[in-house]
Amino acid sequence: MANEKPKPSFLSEDEQQPIVAAIAHAEKTTTGEIRVFIESSCTYVDAMERAKEVFAQLEMHKTAHRNAALVYVALRDKQFALFGDEAIYNLTGGADFWKEAAAQMVSFFRKNAHGEGIAAAVSAIGRALAQHFPSDPSASQNELPDDIVFGA
Repeated sequence: MANEKPKPSFLSEDEQQPIVAAIAHAEKTTTGEIRVFIESSCTYVDAMERAKEVFAQLEMHKTAHRNAALVYVALRDKQFALFGDEAIYNLTGGADFWKEAAAQMVSFFRKNAHGEGIAAAVSAIGRALAQHFPSDPSASQNELPDDIVFGA
């Protein structure tokens, strides 16, 4: 379509592939949902506030078990946030789990390996989701798309 905006090239196709694969792999083992949202700049001073807004915009709070998680990244601003819905946040042990996943992401980002860092965070969240919300063949397995969402 002529009015469609091109997808921003924050990450190459090669960098995107392991992220999408990590989401799909993680969601095979859990009823939880993981989304990745990438944009160039964070419109807020605090990336966590922006992550909460994106979480709501993507209607991630509407999952059946309130067990969705968002990996939010503002690449140019070098900001990110990991945000989990109330059920997953509490069951993972609260802030300690999320700080550890964030530290792992930072270690990849310092090597300029953004795609690998995001995929590592997705995998860590996926393992936590699988532990607390294992796959249920009778439940709707994929409530939200697995693709990366790109902002402006």
